[in-house]
Amino acid sequence: MTTTPTATLPSGLPHVRWAVLGPGVIARDFMAGLQAGATGVLHAVGSRSPERAAAFAAEYGAPVSGSYEEILARDDVDAVYVATVHTTHLPLATAALAAGKAVLCEKPLTTSVADTRAMLQAAAVAGVPFLEAFKYRFGPLATALRSVLADGLLGEVTHVDAAFGGWDRQGVGRLYDPAVGGGAILDVGAYPASFAVGVATSAGAPLGIDDAENLPVTVRSAAGLIGETGVDLHTSAAIQIGSVTATLRTTVRSEVDDSVAVHGGRGSLLVPDVWGSRTASGDRYQLRRAGHEVEDVSVGVVQPMAAEADAIATALASGSTEVPEMTWGESLLTARVLEAWRKALTA
Repeated sequence: MTTTPTATLPSGLPHVRWAVLGPGVIARDFMAGLQAGATGVLHAVGSRSPERAAAFAAEYGAPVSGSYEEILARDDVDAVYVATVHTTHLPLATAALAAGKAVLCEKPLTTSVADTRAMLQAAAVAGVPFLEAFKYRFGPLATALRSVLADGLLGEVTHVDAAFGGWDRQGVGRLYDPAVGGGAILDVGAYPASFAVGVATSAGAPLGIDDAENLPVTVRSAAGLIGETGVDLHTSAAIQIGSVTATLRTTVRSEVDDSVAVHGGRGSLLVPDVWGSRTASGDRYQLRRAGHEVEDVSVGVVQPMAAEADAIATALASGSTEVPEMTWGESLLTARVLEAWRKALTA
């Protein structure tokens, strides 16, 4: 298959022609980001339902719609956003990679470590940009937190406390369906799990696949509420990743304090809203260190889903396959933490 070259923006970044696979709620949020970004345009929409694909394409001005297979066969699509339910990520992302498309895949990449390994292997073979869509990893706040950790301002990091969740008032749908990877851990627990992974691996070089395979992950305790359909609705766990311990909490059945804390030998980092929203990244953190005044720091915000799309464009321009904000090693290690957490809860 011959790929038509993309246009180039004045900044030197490519003008990326995106396809959305799965025109649902999260895809609409991605469209808000894409429209706010600097590098991309919606070119095509794929769905199991031709009618849904056509309606979404018409709403957002995409000239092309069709089945997944039809969209991935086109040579005028540069990148694909996989926005379907968890259990369909693997076949769609690997098909897109095999077709030579850059891929931004919603989190979690898959529902198992084995499937995540398979997806990352497909990305390595394809040699194109591939990114797990953890939007909170982008923007001034994420950059500032990485700098605090890299500069050793906390001393040796020892513990992470992180939570994310909320009250789902519908009580039905994909969150409650084990056949499509329902449950709090995979859907929203992936955020605190990935945050803990980022903190635990913040020292040294970016985490590679081999490091992610070999770093010890231990669940010391896990408790929670399993719903009638067999999916987890509320859960907490004490987990150790390498030398760093973490207390993780997630829920779809109650409100939860979404703040996070990182503790080290010389201080603590507190972030009241590290996750931000789908339209704006978080904007502040507090640094507490022995012998220093408490530092309340405010930073700028970005449209985080725009930042994800622009990161794919940057990777395309540079010939990179990984995006430094969320490396493939971090995706694999996050999958290991999520799988261990789920197994411990149901053991």
